[in-house]
Amino acid sequence: MLPQYYTVKQSGAHEIVIQKSRFICHAKRATTEKEAQDFIQKIKKEHWSANHNCSAYLIGERDQFQKANDDGEPSGTAGVPMLEVLKRKELKDTVVVVTRYFGGIKLGAGGLVRAYSNSVSEGLTNIGIVKRTLMQIMHTKVDYTWLGKLENELRNSPYVLKEIHYADNVIVDTFVEESQKDAFTAWMTELTNGQADISAGEVTYLEEEI
Repeated sequence: MLPQYYTVKQSGAHEIVIQKSRFICHAKRATTEKEAQDFIQKIKKEHWSANHNCSAYLIGERDQFQKANDDGEPSGTAGVPMLEVLKRKELKDTVVVVTRYFGGIKLGAGGLVRAYSNSVSEGLTNIGIVKRTLMQIMHTKVDYTWLGKLENELRNSPYVLKEIHYADNVIVDTFVEESQKDAFTAWMTELTNGQADISAGEVTYLEEEI
């Protein structure tokens, strides 16, 4: 698992108009080639009457799966420029499809490259990009009398409060970077005068919108 990477925030679409042609960028998170291909086919089916449904994807921790398709546009004017935007933004596990409804004005090779690049770039900005950071979930079990102090201190610390569970005791879940586990444990122990039961939980990704 990568310690940190960027990807698209969610599935979404964003449209721009260039010289009367409609360019609709569809984006989705995909962790396998099958997932990416299924999304591409879904968009093609939804926009079957469009002139082109060009696509690109970048998948895998080392970007081992990448593909660009011009879908009838002149070679190299759509899919590759779209893929280059994904690379430039350092995105992973992302698939994009740009649907074009031709407006009657030819853009030329350079114009098409700019149009498809801008469509993806603006689309991703509109849909959103997140930074995913690998985190250890730390569970801190304390008596209810400590909750107010703990919650206040956590919200003013570099650690990210994930969730609070209310049971016989209160359990506070916190996102902590792997390298900060020992420091967090020591800090929490001191904060509670050694009265906290601190344990490590699952490892998961924390998402922050950028």
